[in-house]
Amino acid sequence: MTSIGTIEKPATSTVRKLAPRYRVLLHNDDFNSMEYVVESLVKTVPSLSVPQAVDIMMQAHNAGVALVITCALEHAEFYCESLCAKGLTSTIEPDE
Repeated sequence: MTSIGTIEKPATSTVRKLAPRYRVLLHNDDFNSMEYVVESLVKTVPSLSVPQAVDIMMQAHNAGVALVITCALEHAEFYCESLCAKGLTSTIEPDE
């Protein structure tokens, strides 16, 4: 008499690691007008409203640096480069 066994697959679980996030920072400068900075932020980062851009500009003005957005590296590089192309000072750093 032969017995037929079932073959069990080992349980596999897929663990998705979230892509590392990066902070786009805006640094204060003494060259650009506040209105220009707000306009540049809104044009560069579509998810920002004018009041949010004003808050970011004021934070940079008062503290020297402000967080613009936290996002994936490619987006962060794009936003940073776009802000720099408009004459603003921007950097990115890993979000911890």
